[in-house]
Amino acid sequence: MKSRIQRSMVLILCITLLATYSLLAVVVYNQSFLNLQEEVQQEADYIKAAIDISGEQYLRAMDNVRQKARVTVVRPNGTVTYDSGAGQEKLENHRERKEIKEALRNGKGSDFRKSDTTKERSIYYAIQLENGNVLRVARTVDNVWPMLLNVFPYMAGISILMMGIAFLLAKWQTARLIRPINELNLEEPLENEVYEELQPLLEGLDKRNREKEAVAQMRKEFSANVSHELKTPLTSISGYAEIMKSGLVKPEDMQNFSERIYTEASRLITLVEDIIKLSKLDEGKVELEKEEVDLFMLCREVCSRLSLQAEKKRIKIEVTGEPVFYRGIRQILSEMIYNLCENGIKYNVEGGKLTVWAGNTLQGKKVIIRDTGIGIPEEDRERIFERFYRVDKSHSKQSGGTGLGLSIVKHGAMLHQAEVQVKSEVGKGTTMEIVFK
Repeated sequence: MKSRIQRSMVLILCITLLATYSLLAVVVYNQSFLNLQEEVQQEADYIKAAIDISGEQYLRAMDNVRQKARVTVVRPNGTVTYDSGAGQEKLENHRERKEIKEALRNGKGSDFRKSDTTKERSIYYAIQLENGNVLRVARTVDNVWPMLLNVFPYMAGISILMMGIAFLLAKWQTARLIRPINELNLEEPLENEVYEELQPLLEGLDKRNREKEAVAQMRKEFSANVSHELKTPLTSISGYAEIMKSGLVKPEDMQNFSERIYTEASRLITLVEDIIKLSKLDEGKVELEKEEVDLFMLCREVCSRLSLQAEKKRIKIEVTGEPVFYRGIRQILSEMIYNLCENGIKYNVEGGKLTVWAGNTLQGKKVIIRDTGIGIPEEDRERIFERFYRVDKSHSKQSGGTGLGLSIVKHGAMLHQAEVQVKSEVGKGTTMEIVFK
């Protein structure tokens, strides 16, 4: 990681230097071009003033003076009468040159092109004299690039020096950045004193640690509860069997003892089945395929299976709604609705009512299960989905509940990206809503 950071910092510096040099070259070139253009115009104005005073013989007098600019005089018909760079007899007619045409028409003219004579790119500036001739001054711009090339070795030297400094700084800065990370206390992330940028990471680690602790505690409690819940029916079965084995049971009591053993064994089987279901949901090992399920028809099927259980308590079941299709795992959806409806019967009053509704709402597809039972105290509503948590423990034991039904509902809802909403009032009943979004 350290070497990657160092390489990245050096690479960034190289790119920065290259970009800076390229930009500098463009700026210098443009500025040099503008300066040269201004110098050509000033020189043309100076020579014109001299010619206006001394005549064109001024140019002859300047032949022996080395000049940077090339000076040309052109008659209105395009004939070259003077050229400091070449004999005028060797030059073709200049009437069609852009700068000459503009000068004859407007008094001044300019152009930038490659010279036919010198084969160099030049700036041309022409100005009309008092006698009607045109004075043209030209300067080559090719000397700008040699200047830039002359600067290149210095820039290269500076770049190498900067890269060396950058490497050392990158090495130092990387070590400075990495040191707090290497010294992090991952057990207590928020206790570390680090730079601000690491704070979100530490907060995330702290949250994850707390979640892991909560999961570990939950598993510990689950294991303890499972042991207790399994031990209770096994102890009862073992006790009844031992009494029967010793011959202490009267023949007329034998059936009663057998029924108790059967009841506890059935409870044990149900508990084991619920534990297996919950473990599969926990671990995400549910491999059943999703299909289009009519939630309304599924509610009717579930209530039909629970009709005998409801009749024993004289509870009236009413299923209403409309066909509503949801793509999910049919077995899990059936288990969720079954557990909620079964609770609506178990914790209902004698002669009570259980209402089940399925259909579409503005919130999404819904299954609503409403009973007229004992209700859930407000302080218990947040915990009813915990494993083995019972609001009325004595009543739960009597009804044969395992304490895992609502946990299965919760995990089934999570599997289907659904939400379970609880509304309850003690002594009046409970409403459970499964919202499929």
